[in-house]
Amino acid sequence: MKDQSTLDFYAREAEAYAARYRVSEELAPFLALLPAGGRILELGCGGGQDSEAMLAAGFDATPTDGVPELARQAERRLGRPVQVLLFEDIGFVAEFDGVWANACLLHVPKPSLPAIFGKIRRALRDGGVMYASFKTGSAEAVDQFGRYYNYPDEAFLREAIGTGWSSIEINQRAGSGYYNLPADWLHMVAVKA
Repeated sequence: MKDQSTLDFYAREAEAYAARYRVSEELAPFLALLPAGGRILELGCGGGQDSEAMLAAGFDATPTDGVPELARQAERRLGRPVQVLLFEDIGFVAEFDGVWANACLLHVPKPSLPAIFGKIRRALRDGGVMYASFKTGSAEAVDQFGRYYNYPDEAFLREAIGTGWSSIEINQRAGSGYYNLPADWLHMVAVKA
């Protein structure tokens, strides 16, 4: 379920990656969908900037990352423990009002994505909101830095997310990624039934 070369890239680049990241423009609209002070699970927190913004806005954020070196970077920023958690090990049940998965599930091998979405849905309370973003495409590939990407299209995501959602919204926008290379992104917001 995991791609070791992708994990190795983020372990090597942890300090630079943590310093380079800016808070996502998608965060404020996501937070607006949640109850005040709601509990949020952040997957793939990187350097912790998004969790820092969640905490500053009064939310109860639980930052996690699958790369120990990135979790340590986030701990330094946040001054609190950050759990090392691989997506396949998500075991929470109805604990969160929101799950924030910005630019991280795009590294999950396509065949594993439905099961990961199921674990995320189980972690949410009824009416809870998941946000996830993906670089779009049609075929899985490894980039020039050795990172695996699933490069889904909208149809694939709608099928992979499965049932148990009251709404699923997917929007495509141009943006960039690490090293500011241009990329087309799919932004998904799903509400648990």
